[in-house]
Amino acid sequence: MALLDWINEATGPVVKGQGVTLRPPRASDHEAWAAERLASHAYLQPWEPIWPEDDLTRAAFKRRLSIYGREMEAGNAWPFFVFADSDQSLVGAITLSNVRRGVAETGTLGYWIGRSFAGRGYGTAAVRAMVAWAFDELNLHRVEAACVPDNTASRRVLEKTGFQLEGQARAYLKINGAWADHLLFGVVNDGVGRGG
Repeated sequence: MALLDWINEATGPVVKGQGVTLRPPRASDHEAWAAERLASHAYLQPWEPIWPEDDLTRAAFKRRLSIYGREMEAGNAWPFFVFADSDQSLVGAITLSNVRRGVAETGTLGYWIGRSFAGRGYGTAAVRAMVAWAFDELNLHRVEAACVPDNTASRRVLEKTGFQLEGQARAYLKINGAWADHLLFGVVNDGVGRGG
């Protein structure tokens, strides 16, 4: 069985950060991912779209991996799970999506950290590593992110990692079943302002 898992494992880039490792999700991650998402449901739900009824099932996870694979192959999105280097625990996820080339050279960042790992610097380390990778490896010019105004933890992560508040968008995304205003942030690959 382990050999079959290894053969079927997704491949892709591995990004190292301060105390974290980012890599694309694999089929063998389902159990840890589903357990962390379930344990963190009440903590995450105010900041996320409503989860589909079957979201945590193995079948839904398999569909998710298929979509991720196509997006990475096309270069449109780069989904990663976040692992703590100390014990290899899956602590959350981060995705660079909506990658636009040509005159834009930009992408949109989204992330979550499980409730039991929140407030320990994993989100900051993951965002810092992902932005550096987007600039250094993908040669993007800009990375954007947004958060609900009340999500002070997410706002702090963005500010600590060099993102600048650029405005507020009304009814920007449907979060927890309702259209929600979002603060809009951006960071530009100009060699300054990436956070230290």
